[in-house]
Amino acid sequence: MANDLALMLPEIIVLLTAIAALVAEMLRQPRVAFFVSITGLAVATMLTLPLLGEQATAFSDTFRIDTLSIWAKLILLPATILSLLLVRAELGGSAREGTAYVLIIMITLASLIMAGAGDTMLLVLGILLAGLGSFALVAYPRTDAATEAAMKYFVFASVTAGVMIFGLTYWFGGTGSTLLSELVILEKSPALAAIGFIAVVIGLGYKAALVPFHFWAPDAYEGAPVSIAAYLSVIPKVGAIFALAQVVRDLPVESAWQWIIAAVAVLSMTYGYLAALGQQNVVRLLAYSSVAQAGYFLLGVIAVGSSPLAFESLIVFSAAYAAMNLGAFAIVMQVGRTLEAFKNTGRQFPMIGVAMVVFLISLAGIPPLAGFVGKFLLFGAAMEAGFTWLVVIAIINSVLSLAVYLRIVVPMYQPSENEVITTDTVTIPLVRQVWFAGLLLTVLIGLAAQFLLGSIS
Repeated sequence: MANDLALMLPEIIVLLTAIAALVAEMLRQPRVAFFVSITGLAVATMLTLPLLGEQATAFSDTFRIDTLSIWAKLILLPATILSLLLVRAELGGSAREGTAYVLIIMITLASLIMAGAGDTMLLVLGILLAGLGSFALVAYPRTDAATEAAMKYFVFASVTAGVMIFGLTYWFGGTGSTLLSELVILEKSPALAAIGFIAVVIGLGYKAALVPFHFWAPDAYEGAPVSIAAYLSVIPKVGAIFALAQVVRDLPVESAWQWIIAAVAVLSMTYGYLAALGQQNVVRLLAYSSVAQAGYFLLGVIAVGSSPLAFESLIVFSAAYAAMNLGAFAIVMQVGRTLEAFKNTGRQFPMIGVAMVVFLISLAGIPPLAGFVGKFLLFGAAMEAGFTWLVVIAIINSVLSLAVYLRIVVPMYQPSENEVITTDTVTIPLVRQVWFAGLLLTVLIGLAAQFLLGSIS
C-alpha cells in the first residue's frame, strides 16, 4: 500500500490541492485559492520527475505508472497552470472565481486518472468526474448561450457515457474482470471485443471531441468564457486520447479496432477543417480546429502495439498541441472573438501578430515548429503500422488546414478603421504571459525535439 501511494503521489497532491482550494473558496478567499492551486500543481509536477522511466502498476493493476501516464502529468499539469492564469485574467473578481479553480483542478485529476487507467472502472470514473466539472464551467457566465451549451453538453455526455458503460459490460462478461490487461482473453471472442471497443470509442470520443461525437464542442466553446474554452480544448482531450491508447495496447492484435480508429480519424480531420472554413467566430473556428487535431492524435493511437513511435508521437504532439492551442486562445482573449476584431492586429501589435501566426502555422504543421514535429512523428508511427493511406489523407487535410488558419492570418494584416478593443474584464499582463509561454514552447519543442524524444522512455 505504501509503495502504491508513493507511485501515485502526484495525483494525491492534485487531489489535496483541490480540497485546499475549495476550503479557501468557502472562506471567500479566491486569491488564496488561486495561489494554492498554482503551487499545488507545480509541486505535483516536480514530484512527477523522479518517476520518469518507471514501469509499474498500483492498487492491483488498476492504475498504471508508465510512459503515457507520467508524461500526461508532465504535460497536463503545466498546461493547467497556464489555463489558471487565463481564468484568473478573465474571471478574476467574479462571484464564483474560486469555484472555477476547484473545478479545473478536479477535471485535471480526472484527466490524469484516464491517462493512467488500467481498469475500465477508472475510465468511467475519469469521464464522469471530468464531465461534471466541465458542465459547470461551461455554464459559468449564466447567459442564455452558456446555459444552452452546458445543457447540450450534459445531454450528450449522459448518452455517450451510458452507451460506454453498457458496452463495457460485454467486456466484463467476456473476461470476468474489469482490468484492461485481461482484454487479451477476448481474442477468441471478436464480437465481444468489437462491441466493447465501439462503446469505449463513443465514451472517450465525446470527451476528445472526435467526429461524430463532437457536436457539443463548438457551442460549448462559444458559450463558455474563452479561458474555459482554452482549457477544455486541451486537458480533457489529451486525457481521453491517452486513455484510448491505454485501452488499445491490451486489445487482441487480430481485432478490427485499428480500422475503427482509422475511420474516426478520417472523419474528424476532414469534417473538422471543412466546418471551420465557414466560421466567422474565431472561437468556433478553433473549436472545429480542435476536432480536426483530435483526428491527428488517432494516428498515434492506431500505431500502438505496431510501432515504437506510437507513444513518442502521442507525447510530443500532446505537448505541442497544448502549447499552441492555449497560446492561440490566449490571443483570442486579448483581441476578440470575431474575425473582424482581428483586422489590422498584426500591424498595430506586431508581437501579437507574430505569435498568432506562429501558433496557427504550427497547428497546420509547418516546419520547424512543434506542430510539424508532432505530426511528422504521428505520420511515421502510422506508416510503420501499415496505414500509409491514412497518412496521405492526413497530409491532404494539413493542406486544407492552411486555408482555415489563413482566415485568421489574412485579416490580421488588413487595414481596419477600428482599434483593437480588449474587454475590461481581461487582465492583459496574465494573458501576455500565457501566449508568450506558449510561443516559447511552440518554438522550443520544434527545435529541441530530439532532446525531448531522448527523455521519453
